[in-house]
Amino acid sequence: ERLVKDWVSPVYTFFNPKPQIAVIDGRRAHEFKCIAKGCKASTRRFLDKKDARSTGNMRKHVKACWGEDALAAADDAKDANEACTKIVGGILRNGTITASFECKGKGKVTYSHHQHTCAETRAEIVKWVAESLHPFEVVQDKGFQALIKTGRPEYYLPSPSTVARDVRLVFTRTRERIARMTMEYAGKINFTTDGWTATNHRAFVAISVHLEHKGEPLSFPLDIVEVAKVWSCLPST
Repeated sequence: ERLVKDWVSPVYTFFNPKPQIAVIDGRRAHEFKCIAKGCKASTRRFLDKKDARSTGNMRKHVKACWGEDALAAADDAKDANEACTKIVGGILRNGTITASFECKGKGKVTYSHHQHTCAETRAEIVKWVAESLHPFEVVQDKGFQALIKTGRPEYYLPSPSTVARDVRLVFTRTRERIARMTMEYAGKINFTTDGWTATNHRAFVAISVHLEHKGEPLSFPLDIVEVAKVWSCLPST
């Protein structure tokens, strides 16, 4: 408790306020556990050193885990209490997919300073496999897992069956949302169709809807149907 009174630096707000006391090779040390979601790292500080109150290693971890912007915001706070409630608390509360990254027009994509939660990871993978046409089994690819888990081996990755289930769920909810939007739309709605024959000689027809929403043109594919029987205007021989 005597030492705690001197821990007034805002960097302490990124760690558990009650450090663990460890004895390593006869030396006592404080181990500060990071409170970021998904982070299991601890910063160790030996008590028999002249710089026993140094926060250098703690700041180094915060930059890597939370980001330089988060640390700078904490440093600019009025005191440690403000840093805890407004900076650290705000990041922990707003760790959602929409807050994690956004693209403003054609500008640079910005990313979150903290790791995704399990639910956010599943949502990101659904978006990734759907937009990039990846198979669900891509999450088991050794190269992909090496990129994701290097430096954070505990990082959660869903199984292919979980990805498949999530994709179906998102598809169902998106279809319901588009149906509700078109039924409640007060303006004019345009529908288009397009037909083609695949390389395996199977014919398909796609139906799309086009409308204006808040001044922006929107287009949605409603369905793709395989034509059971193809009629030709050419005379039979």
